[in-house]
Amino acid sequence: MAFADRAAAEKYLFTCYSYLPNFYHPDNDPAMLGSGEIHIFDGGGIDRVNMGLITGNQNINNPICGYWDGTNRGTNLFIGIRDCNTFLEKIGDVHDIQSIERERWIGEVEFLKAYYHYLLLRSYGAIPIVDKNLPVSAEASEMATYRIPVDSCVNYISELLTIAAEKLPLKVEKAATELGRITRPGALAIKAQLLTLAASPLFNGNTDYANIIDNKGIHLFNSTYDATKWDKAAIACKEAINTALEADCELYKEANTTYRLNDTLSLQLNLKSIIYDKWNPEFIWGSTRTDTRWIQSQVMPRLEAEWALSNTLNGVVCPTLELVETFYSENGVPIEEDINYDYANRYKLRHATSADRWYVKEGEETAILHFNREPRFYANIAFDRSIWWGNGRYTLDEELYCVKVRANEAAGMRSWEHLSQTGYFSKKLMDTETIVDKDNFTVKQSYFPIIRLGDLYLMYAEALNEKGEDYATVLPWIDMVRERSGLKGVKESWDQYVGNSKYATQTGLRQIIMQERRIELAFEGHYFWDVRRWKTATTELTQPLTGWKVRYGETDVDYYSENLVLVRDFTPKMYFWPIDIGELRKDPNLVQNYGW
Repeated sequence: MAFADRAAAEKYLFTCYSYLPNFYHPDNDPAMLGSGEIHIFDGGGIDRVNMGLITGNQNINNPICGYWDGTNRGTNLFIGIRDCNTFLEKIGDVHDIQSIERERWIGEVEFLKAYYHYLLLRSYGAIPIVDKNLPVSAEASEMATYRIPVDSCVNYISELLTIAAEKLPLKVEKAATELGRITRPGALAIKAQLLTLAASPLFNGNTDYANIIDNKGIHLFNSTYDATKWDKAAIACKEAINTALEADCELYKEANTTYRLNDTLSLQLNLKSIIYDKWNPEFIWGSTRTDTRWIQSQVMPRLEAEWALSNTLNGVVCPTLELVETFYSENGVPIEEDINYDYANRYKLRHATSADRWYVKEGEETAILHFNREPRFYANIAFDRSIWWGNGRYTLDEELYCVKVRANEAAGMRSWEHLSQTGYFSKKLMDTETIVDKDNFTVKQSYFPIIRLGDLYLMYAEALNEKGEDYATVLPWIDMVRERSGLKGVKESWDQYVGNSKYATQTGLRQIIMQERRIELAFEGHYFWDVRRWKTATTELTQPLTGWKVRYGETDVDYYSENLVLVRDFTPKMYFWPIDIGELRKDPNLVQNYGW
């Protein structure tokens, strides 16, 4: 009956979409809490299992966020793939659907089938490919499936994405009802993401997995580096960019506002609005499952002391000091490399003057670390004594909020359960139009990007650099993102404020691209996957997470003391998820991942 007519079949189409993960949710999206970009503390009232991805709690008995079989806050993507296969088998039976619409729906479900395989691939490496459903009458021996070598998985997913893209529209025609459904630019952007992943060190020349061999003697991971994979990634990125531009995608540069703002606040608003101006032209594909009200309730600082302590507000989902230090100086270079930045004394205190008044409350003291930073820092991060534009205060004629985070202050330690344990708050994940007071919490529904044009530009720059292109070919793709953020180009910035040509070597430019991705895509869940595919997690995710002495620092001197927040534990086996031990017992043809 699911395919009795068009209306029933459309419901089944949306069922195929329903397996998309709940991106941006710290409890369901492993990329939010599993890297150290953000931390969460709620007094231990809720089991934040995804924290276990960086504290050594991943396991084979009940894998955290298991996409293989839906364990521990995961989604069973193989069920999603099975429903996609059923749709593709049966959609031809529907009698009252026009052929052009049927073709589009087939393309959408082919994409979802490929995408669910892709999500499994990046989590587990080699996976079984389920191209057709087995009949319920199949023998048990037929159900004992094998993992397919990684390169074969990539080829299968890539080909299916190409096939799907040909059936998909360039953009949706009915914005009110169709936004969030996949289009041709989205399918090609995910293909670019797939081939960039396949070319990266975790999948390309990874000798750690040389001995992962199934019972037929087949090696599941190719441990020999293949430079041509970066050529394929670059071609896919450029095709995705061209298609996105054809669909009128562009870098988001100007928020639609009626408020009278100065240049400083206007740029901050533009940068914050990239994810909160729903379905803006930078979105290539967005998530309709994101609960932005819940997210904002977790990241919003308590701006006034009268707000109820029982409220969930007060930034329990908070940025870490490590991320804060990643953002550039106002000169667009790393703070430790900027010859004009007082890096050695960054934790010492400084008074804010009139020149700082749109970033830090004039006359107040805060760490030197919070001064003279790039615009994305102030658009993304709130800190003790920082200015908060929004929450009903939008004009230059009224006094803007000042975030006060020291012990017994409004946003500081007043309740064991609700506080930012690092002393920082994510302004990027707060909509400026959200209104909070002691009695109300009013938000508008928004949809966050799964992939956007700025991400695609930086992926293309990375692929060009890895395939050995001259820096002059690579830099324009980075510089377009930087220019939107109010920064000078890479070459000019490093020449003037660092005094070296780091960008002129492949290794140096690689480091610049990595940091640029981490800054531009902060809080969007990309760093978690990037640090894995780059195979740098065993270095980057083993350093302790720190913040300020939020609990007991009542004075500025006491507060600005670096304080341990979390000890991270990341070993080589944690690059990929383990397969649940129960699955291995049921299927003797499966082989476990390295180290598990």
